[in-house]
Amino acid sequence: MIDLSTDYLGLKLKNPLVPSASPLSKHIDTLLQLEDAGAAAVVLHSLYEEELIAEDAMADRFLFHADLHDGEASGFLPDHGQYQSSLDRYIAHLQQAKARLSIPIIASLNGVTPGGWVDLGKELQDAGADALELNVYHVAADPLESGDLVEGRYVALLHELKSVVSIPIIMKLSPFFSSLPNLVKRLEAGGASGVALFNRFFQPDIDLDSLEMVDQLHLSSREEALLRIRWTAILRSHTTMTLAATGGVHGYEEAMKLLLAGADVVHLASCLLEHGPGRLSQILQDMRAWMIEREYSSVAQLKGSMSQKNLRDPSAVARLSYIRVLDSFTPRAGVWR
Repeated sequence: MIDLSTDYLGLKLKNPLVPSASPLSKHIDTLLQLEDAGAAAVVLHSLYEEELIAEDAMADRFLFHADLHDGEASGFLPDHGQYQSSLDRYIAHLQQAKARLSIPIIASLNGVTPGGWVDLGKELQDAGADALELNVYHVAADPLESGDLVEGRYVALLHELKSVVSIPIIMKLSPFFSSLPNLVKRLEAGGASGVALFNRFFQPDIDLDSLEMVDQLHLSSREEALLRIRWTAILRSHTTMTLAATGGVHGYEEAMKLLLAGADVVHLASCLLEHGPGRLSQILQDMRAWMIEREYSSVAQLKGSMSQKNLRDPSAVARLSYIRVLDSFTPRAGVWR
């Protein structure tokens, strides 16, 4: 009997597959489908800092300062008792998910500034979240902002939340840090229970007809898993925290490679959006078949066996790999005319 169980933020999961924050988690019916397909836990869609700030300002203007407007117009304003904010809806959704599902539910916060997250994190904990994923989506485009200040933002956010919540916190990181292992150690010292590797940055494009910047959503590709494999293998050798790999997982192949590199869980999104919740069940089935074929009895047995510290040649995930790959390429004869 194959034992797929793994530890995630101190939680014992039945397997390593955890759907990440995506539109799929906005609906209870879809969450139930993911659970039925074998999801061991689920990360809810994100609460966005900017959305809550704008909503609070709008509510303050129209609900609490209605006396400043024309009396007749005030009759079109919603009744105060019926007003429900994004936070209210998110908490109601979280509570409903907790009532209907038997797997752990992770709440997701997406923001960049410390203010306000303390109260928000406490409310999500009180609503029943088993853990919090803090997604600090920050594009460091200010030339006056040093790398240390950027990293300090992550640490400050973590400290604020840790001051009021007792549930585990996992920090979702981007790969764009000058010393990722150092930041991970700082987050570990600050009380983080884990890190998720990596946030996917969606790049704007230029429309050549309208000459405008346009936003585009592209689902991940299998090749994106390679970056996660390298950094998971490196970080597994330097931390005991949970390592969650997210991005580029479309089949059992990527999932098994990330577990071998040292991931505790593997997040799924694009493949589920493309193929539906049933894809998760197929990946689990293929994982079991692969492990049986190679005589592995458990995820614990194989997890991290190919992290950097366990490799015969640790340079395989470092600079020497880069040199070998470049030197190995030979252009095919006759392809240039």
